[in-house]
Amino acid sequence: MNLQIKNEESFTLVTLDETRLDASIAADFKKQMEEIIDAGNNEIILDISALNFMDSSSLGAMVAVLKKIGTQGKLIISGASGVVLDLFKLTRMDQIFILEKTVDQAKEQFETLSA
Repeated sequence: MNLQIKNEESFTLVTLDETRLDASIAADFKKQMEEIIDAGNNEIILDISALNFMDSSSLGAMVAVLKKIGTQGKLIISGASGVVLDLFKLTRMDQIFILEKTVDQAKEQFETLSA
């Protein structure tokens, strides 16, 4: 599984360079994200724009990441589209997660939430 990590001034940009996030890599995704959080990065933009498939186990991993961050930080997901966005909406997780169309919009959301 391939995650690109870029530390910005007030947040960490994590880019998921995979087209599928399913049960075969969901546990690895969760573990790597938890390591990022344990390293002190709890203000995260997760760019999933490359994804064109995601299953319920992956959504569960994202919920676990959100719980790990808790109230000590923020997780904004950018780039969800197509069937990936449909999964968030179908499960009503679009009510739980902050979803933005682009990384730039997610950055603006961070500025708004931090103000």
